[in-house]
Formats: sequence, C-alpha cells, structure tokens
Amino acid sequence: MNQQNKIQNPAVKIQKTKEMNDRDFINDMLATEKYMTSAYSTALNEASYSDLYQDVLAIFNETQNCQRELFEIMFSKGWYGFEAADGQKLQQSHQQFQGYSNQFPYNHSNVQ
Repeated sequence: MNQQNKIQNPAVKIQKTKEMNDRDFINDMLATEKYMTSAYSTALNEASYSDLYQDVLAIFNETQNCQRELFEIMFSKGWYGFEAADGQKLQQSHQQFQGYSNQFPYNHSNVQ
C-alpha cells in the first residue's frame, strides 16, 4: 500500500515484549466495545418493553461513546490508521447511488 494513501498519525513506539502493552490493552478494549455496541444494537431492535428499551439505549450510548474515545486514543497515538479513499471511486459510487434515488417511495427531488 502506498504510504500517501494511509491516514495515520506518527506511531508512538512501544517496546515489543511477551507481555501485553498499552496498545494491546486498548486494542482489546476497542474490539470489546465494538462487539458490545453491535450486541446492544440488536437488543434495541428487539426490545418490546419501552422501559427496557430506554435502559438499553442509555447503556448503548455509553458504550458507543467509550468506543469512540478508545478509537481517538489509538488514532492519536498512531496505533490505528486506515487507507484514504480514492476520489474517483468516491465520485463513481456517489453517481451510482444517486441513480437509485428515483426508486425511493418518497419525494426524491430533495435527495442530494
């Protein structure tokens, strides 16, 4: 992969040992939070009792916020990066999905 297409801060160096380091712990917590938000989302979709829904929603929001904070920590330390999207591919996808707007059952004149 071309380094120009990588979106990432300079990585904070961590000594590699047999023991888990800060990056390993945060990465494990991030994976757990991602799993939990997915599970809570399913629970929200299936909750029929309003009070239970509200309780799960509050827990979901807390979990989602924790996930975001962990991502931001990892990204700021250069431990989490991703590939930049190609502008031409973005434009092609936009045009493709904009063409689908005429299939929407509501007024699609407002769709951008």
